[in-house]
Amino acid sequence: MVKLSVIVPFFNVRTYAPDTLRSLRANAREDFEFLLVDDCSTDGTERLLDRAADEIPGAVLLRHAANQGLATARNTGLDAARGQYIAFLDGDDWLAPGHFERLVARTEALGCDFVRTDHVRADGRTRTVHRVPHGPHEVVSDPRAAILPASRTTSVDYAFAWAGLYHRRLLDRGLLHFTDGLRTAEDRPWIWRLHREAESFAVLGLLGHFYRRGVSTSLTRIGDSRQLDFLRAFDQVVAETAADRDADTLLPKAVRTYCAILAHHLGTAEKFEPAVARELRSRGAAALRRLPQPLLDEAVDAMDTTRATRLRRLRRRPAATKGASAV
Repeated sequence: MVKLSVIVPFFNVRTYAPDTLRSLRANAREDFEFLLVDDCSTDGTERLLDRAADEIPGAVLLRHAANQGLATARNTGLDAARGQYIAFLDGDDWLAPGHFERLVARTEALGCDFVRTDHVRADGRTRTVHRVPHGPHEVVSDPRAAILPASRTTSVDYAFAWAGLYHRRLLDRGLLHFTDGLRTAEDRPWIWRLHREAESFAVLGLLGHFYRRGVSTSLTRIGDSRQLDFLRAFDQVVAETAADRDADTLLPKAVRTYCAILAHHLGTAEKFEPAVARELRSRGAAALRRLPQPLLDEAVDAMDTTRATRLRRLRRRPAATKGASAV
């Protein structure tokens, strides 16, 4: 039996992939498999993966004929996974030696559906520990209860899929796949669904995952329209939460989070190409009109002056007339 399947998408990360692949070798075990998904790389990453498939124990190479994005690449790995447990790693991050062995052992001891872990953020030579916003650690809890309160940062705001381990029963229930085609914020609907639908989870203070920031090929550094997929992602969060049995209590949190992310992007609109910035404002205004207006009022009123002003200004933006350009 395969104990663990690790899904690792790669796309044009030739500079960083060697660190990632070395760390997988340092985590190899005879009952672990590493599903290396090449999302149609063109910069030489694909040749590194050819060698890795031959040299790393448990490595399996999967290839896309066209670039499809992180969400779809992860789904390709999920469709091929054979493990009792599922983990994720991005192609520009890396792991401490033996991290997965420790993670599996501690998760098995708890017996829960999934665990979330702390991580180390790497900005150049700077290392910063980031903690899961939930306590206490090593205690099995109800994932649904961890969504709230609406007024604080909670586990659903710590949306990194790679910061955890997931039992196969979640995959079998259809809870681990991502929304195909989402180019950014793909973790947001995913983590909300997991917290609404899974039965148990725990937090581990286990530091072994190194998350690399400042990568030039990352969508967080690219100002094109793919970044606007966060609007689609949060539309999905709000729609699915509105259909939940506890919508009255959970929906205010979803609306507040949507507003906070939209306000953030409005405040950094200079990173976008001009046409994309115009599209952000147009689509952002339409998104605000779609939200439940009483909850939107509450969310904006609870914000600091700077962010609230951005959203109030956007709410006053006239709706696009029929047939007019969206940008």
